[in-house]
Amino acid sequence: MGRQIKGLLYFFITDLRYSLITFWTILLSILVISLTFAYFLLSVEDGGFYFGFPFAIYIYMGILGFLTVKQSIPFSLKLGATRKNIFISLGLFFLGLSIAKAIFASIIQSLTLKFTEITSIHTFEFIHPASLLEDTWLNRVIIDSSILFFLSVFMFIISLLFYKYGLAGGGSVTGIIVIALLVGIAKGWIFDFFINLFSDINLLFFFQLFAISLILFCLSFLLLRKITTVNVK
Repeated sequence: MGRQIKGLLYFFITDLRYSLITFWTILLSILVISLTFAYFLLSVEDGGFYFGFPFAIYIYMGILGFLTVKQSIPFSLKLGATRKNIFISLGLFFLGLSIAKAIFASIIQSLTLKFTEITSIHTFEFIHPASLLEDTWLNRVIIDSSILFFLSVFMFIISLLFYKYGLAGGGSVTGIIVIALLVGIAKGWIFDFFINLFSDINLLFFFQLFAISLILFCLSFLLLRKITTVNVK
């Protein structure tokens, strides 16, 4: 069991290596370009450049969680991996990758802010959810880890529904979620929810989000335990 989990983790990581290198190369290149723009804005009165560094990472993890089902599970089953070991391996993979990306992103942000402080590029600012609380290195890691893990797990479950039940099953659930969001927007309670959330948000919320993610991932085993290599269309 332990060897199989280690083998699956090695497969997941090596399969993702090229994608990670490409993603971070592009993101860091955009960061350098953004710093250049911010430098030229120094001569502009009230000029400022705001960069939402973590949001690209959030999108990446959501896409990763969705693609993992189709790309990794059938291959793992063909190699003889048990569904229980696949479940455990994916949980460790999502959690480990979320924490690693959160730590790396926070380090990059800290180094960038130190650079802008030394070079007096005061026109450059990061946009981060941690600004709603106290923007510290640890807070950024906790917030990003919980959000990344939640997004990967949520999209993983959505993808499992599409994989097992086809467009009818996955589309129905997705459609219900979309309709509920549209109704919430029309009624205004979505806006009220976020206004109340952001006005009274604290670090406990992100720990609760992490706990919800763990519960959702445990529930995903109900979909994973009888999964096959056949993708229902």
